[in-house]
Amino acid sequence: MLHAVARFCRLRGDNVAYICGTDEYGTATETKAIGEGLTPQQICDKYHKIHSDVYKDFNISFDYFGRTTTPSQTEIVHELFWDLEKEGKISRESMEQLFCEHCSRFLADRFAEGTCPHVGCGYEDARGDQCDGCGKLVNAVDLVNPRCKLCSKTPKIKSSNHLFIDLPKIEGKLREWFVESSKNWSSNASIICNTWLRDGLLARCITRDLKWGVPVPLEGYDDKVFYVWFDAPIGYLSITKEYTKDWEMWWKNPDQVNLYQFMAKDNVPFHGIIFPCTLTGSPKPWTRVTHLMATEYLNYEDGKFSKSRGVGVFGDQAMKTGIPSDVWRFYLLYIRPESQDTVFSWADLQMKNNTELLNNLGNFVNRSLKFVSQFYDGLVPEAKPNEDDFKVMAAVNHELFNYHNALSNVRLRDGLRHILAMTRIGNQYIQDNEPYKLIKPDRSTEDKERGASVISVSANLVFLVAVCLQPYMPDTSAKILQIMNLPDATHWRLPTALPHAVPSGCKVTKPEPLIKKITDEELQQWQLQFKGTDDSAAKCQVKKNSAVVLPAIVNVDIESLKKMIDEQGDKVRALKAGGASKADISADVATLLQLKNQLAQAQGAPAVPPAKDKKQKKA
Repeated sequence: MLHAVARFCRLRGDNVAYICGTDEYGTATETKAIGEGLTPQQICDKYHKIHSDVYKDFNISFDYFGRTTTPSQTEIVHELFWDLEKEGKISRESMEQLFCEHCSRFLADRFAEGTCPHVGCGYEDARGDQCDGCGKLVNAVDLVNPRCKLCSKTPKIKSSNHLFIDLPKIEGKLREWFVESSKNWSSNASIICNTWLRDGLLARCITRDLKWGVPVPLEGYDDKVFYVWFDAPIGYLSITKEYTKDWEMWWKNPDQVNLYQFMAKDNVPFHGIIFPCTLTGSPKPWTRVTHLMATEYLNYEDGKFSKSRGVGVFGDQAMKTGIPSDVWRFYLLYIRPESQDTVFSWADLQMKNNTELLNNLGNFVNRSLKFVSQFYDGLVPEAKPNEDDFKVMAAVNHELFNYHNALSNVRLRDGLRHILAMTRIGNQYIQDNEPYKLIKPDRSTEDKERGASVISVSANLVFLVAVCLQPYMPDTSAKILQIMNLPDATHWRLPTALPHAVPSGCKVTKPEPLIKKITDEELQQWQLQFKGTDDSAAKCQVKKNSAVVLPAIVNVDIESLKKMIDEQGDKVRALKAGGASKADISADVATLLQLKNQLAQAQGAPAVPPAKDKKQKKA
């Protein structure tokens, strides 16, 4: 979503550095590498290219897309660590950790799994750093019935010395900064961080017993690396350094730089509390976030996206549908979950494409420019606007003002709607005046001048729409301006009023349709292709209240039930090892428990206790 803001800021003349990248250290990388039989570096190289290709396909205009496995990252992480150490903001403690004797390693973060220890949750597949069931942070040693992710054996508790960032010593200064900075944040980001501050900050461990990460430069701790959530946000700095030698003009210049960061709400504490504490604890004038914009969740049709089950369309699949990147950008920004969860729907995508883009925006642009090419040999006629024209201009300027205001305050959905409002005004303007009738040979000179004025004003409105559209649909914007024989929008400044940028005599070529209709056949094809599969031994249907309905198994012998249980158990373990979401795993766990209950009944044994309904308990 930041790509639209970056393009908007460039259009209004701001000096912009749009930086992104892949954070590549930590247990997530190690576990993924083990699962794919690759080294951590190989897995990072593989997925960095995948991400980079997806962003190129979507026409994301990064100034630089980098990564954290660089010497610059190590250098800046060490700089900040030594700043904190010299300021007395680093403490040392011995921690009890889970240690797997079978694997001969400490089980940091995702290498440990077990039942969530938080009251009212009880999710059985919580990780050693966070529970996906309740969303709360977890200490691995607090897991109930812990197990090693690699070998599934029960670990022991063993002590290990670690370094902590002393957040209570930094909290006072952080609160002063937060009061001012959070005024520009999204509501949910502010609420999440307020909750953390309300409860008071605690010292936080910043080291891990791992090999893959930024090494700790302190004697006695040189067998450890920094925790990924200590080093990953520092990647913004190091990637900027990889981009420009003047990186400190961005990152040590808080009075001159506005820092925008965009993310899902589950990443807010690390960007709104932990990382700012790291920068605040240093004596140097680091630039801290001024606009922290968090979204709610985007769901898929009547459920959730799930890559492991093939439910939903993902970045590396989107371009293979044949839908242009501009249409993807338009729709995803149109349904952006800015204040509440929203839903991706193929039927809604079809409707928005065929109505808002094709019938509204595309129709206005095509009609306006076709009048010029068809009736004036491609030369924009002279305009002599009257009072009615000025009223239309005023209505357009009102939408343009609101467009500026919306994007300046990162209300991207509203900004897009104001563009569509401009084209609706344009369509109505043409409908009311019918210039194609006024310019007929048998009409009066006055009528012909009137028709020419309407066509000229419409052409200038097309120009304005093309420029405003550039942050959202850059390819479509460039095509419109190309038809008008004008440079693309990167050569223009965003107007504050409907401009007279297309004077009489400006050459316009014959327009081609901008938007392709999405047919019902295509809709049905995509719905089928991305609905996912369920190849479980016993099919199940998960309803909205999380109740699971299984078909009755009649006249099945005990050995067959045991075989079905083994197969279902293998499937559940595979989903867990593959990093599937809680929602994906829950249905198959419920199937497994039901099969076990039927086996227990067949054997005359007590039934297996049902899985707890986490959603109801959480509610």
